[in-house]
Amino acid sequence: MTHPASPGARFRAAVAEEQPLQVVGAITAYAARMAKRSGFKAIYLSGGGVAANSLGMPDLGISSMEDVLTDLRRITDVCDLPLLVDVDTGWGGAFNIARTVRSMIKAGAGALHIEDQVAAKRCGHRPGKAIVPKDEMVDRVKAAVDARSDEQFVIMARTDSMAVEGLESAIERAQACVEAGADMIFPEAIYTLEQYRQFKAAVKVPILANITEFGQTPLFTRDELASADVDIILYCCGAYRAMNKAALNFYETVRRDGTQKAAVPTMQTREELYDHLDYHAYERKLDELFAGGKSD
Repeated sequence: MTHPASPGARFRAAVAEEQPLQVVGAITAYAARMAKRSGFKAIYLSGGGVAANSLGMPDLGISSMEDVLTDLRRITDVCDLPLLVDVDTGWGGAFNIARTVRSMIKAGAGALHIEDQVAAKRCGHRPGKAIVPKDEMVDRVKAAVDARSDEQFVIMARTDSMAVEGLESAIERAQACVEAGADMIFPEAIYTLEQYRQFKAAVKVPILANITEFGQTPLFTRDELASADVDIILYCCGAYRAMNKAALNFYETVRRDGTQKAAVPTMQTREELYDHLDYHAYERKLDELFAGGKSD
């Protein structure tokens, strides 16, 4: 997995090459391998996903940078797709944000998004969100941009102001973030294609549409979003929601029936697992090593 270009440069290249770029959430290293095999060119690590799946806690600003880095390192160790990572509000003031950016680059991420919610944040599709003043968000972006050790690393500014202050204010914030050095914009909880068009026309940098299930944004298709000038389509949580539903079905089936037989058709087989892990190649390597040891 050697690449002349940095993960940031590869993320930018993916955005340029696939229009719009489909980015899927991968909550584990194994999920990242499956996403790559399925043909995706970039992946995503969700802060809410880390909180729910790795910590068993809600997405309310409880998880730390180290929690995210633990999952991020595991993914980048086995998957070379450029990865966009959710860093919530950056975990503190300017120096904390700088540390966050450097840590994400060191762990192999290609991009991050930082948002304008208050520190005790909520899921972007929940009511009761509160945002910091525009100047404070601009300072967050400046701190992130200034801390880059790789100028190709992508700083994406996410604004949750649409739900709090409306479209015009959200666009103004996004423009201010671009002026402060943000490379791309993530307007959260948008609900019409026309609003995406207006965002793109105003900010003139790549924009991301978060097409999350059970949220405020309709499940627009790739073609619909392409027609609205969206550059990146994010499917942040769908894979782990499907995985969790399948796991719950297994638990309930075993408890109810006293056997897992009814759930077996929903499972990935042992051979499919081995195929995605390249298991047999590892076994062959082990056999070679043992054979070499015996002949000495």
